Amino acid sequence: MAAITSETARAYNDLVEINKTAAKGYQEAAEEVSSADLKSKLSQMSQQRAQFAADLTQHARQLGINPEHESTVEATIADAAAAVHRGWINIKSAITGQNDSAILGECENGDAVALQSYETALKSQELPAEARSVIQQQHGSILSDKNWITQQKATR
Repeated sequence: MAAITSETARAYNDLVEINKTAAKGYQEAAEEVSSADLKSKLSQMSQQRAQFAADLTQHARQLGINPEHESTVEATIADAAAAVHRGWINIKSAITGQNDSAILGECENGDAVALQSYETALKSQELPAEARSVIQQQHGSILSDKNWITQQKATR
């Protein structure tokens, strides 16, 4: 097995943290929206992101990386940025009377941040092929979700 580089470890760590934060953010968004169909979909997205984090953590451990103990500056910054997004969801919902479109807009912003992190990880030449495959699949799901949110936001 090839040596795991700090770049690979950082990619796993960052993506695990982003997905944990997204799971929390989507759950909070699900609690704030008024539409029953949106509540259900956002709850599913929360569960999906929690599963993404678990999958990445398991995969990282197989490579000898322990994401729970190897925090990076980038992960800390990403977590802080995601906390700000969750805060905006709370603030906007209070101001707009739980306007579903505004909440979806914040979910869209959160996914845009996540996609950037995935794309950064995928640019790495040091990422093992197995890791690249998992990360590409998750990127595709997040992109699909972001597109769905954009479409929903336009109709609300």
